[in-house]
Amino acid sequence: MEYQDLLQILKTRFDKNPNRHKNLNWKTIEEKLKSDPKKLESLLQMEKTEGEPDVVGYEKETDQYLFVDCSPESPAGRRSLCYDQEALNARKEHKPKNSAIQMANSMGIELLTEEQYRNLQKLENFDTKTSSWLKTPEQIRKLEGAIFGDFRFNTVFIYHNGVQSYYGGRGFRGILKV
Repeated sequence: MEYQDLLQILKTRFDKNPNRHKNLNWKTIEEKLKSDPKKLESLLQMEKTEGEPDVVGYEKETDQYLFVDCSPESPAGRRSLCYDQEALNARKEHKPKNSAIQMANSMGIELLTEEQYRNLQKLENFDTKTSSWLKTPEQIRKLEGAIFGDFRFNTVFIYHNGVQSYYGGRGFRGILKV
């Protein structure tokens, strides 16, 4: 897939989902994207791993648009991952192929924070059958824990697991600021 194809996919998604980005203009966003090939590459990786990135906001103070994975379920190309590289290295058996933090770093994106995840869930219901690792506060990570979220029973739930755990139905959602 080339960048021109990606831009067309993003524009189509932008036009189909106006509730995600009220009062934002695609032309302005597209110009910003075209001027930053590294950001385009990150969005391409988000798309290739089935994240369906879309614009969900704008930070006026930093003049940045927020692209977040908006696939209905946690991106299929980013599941079965433990939380971070340290957890992956510590596993003795049945190691997953990667960790969420390492994969996000290699893609040039970050995991959503709990607040960002809750804000995303206000737009639509995501992760009704899957769950997504979230950026974990340091005090929890130091104790070998990590947090994840999902949407069940018309409610956003934030849970915890050991950092070494991984599941076929758990991936991660990323955010990219452009």
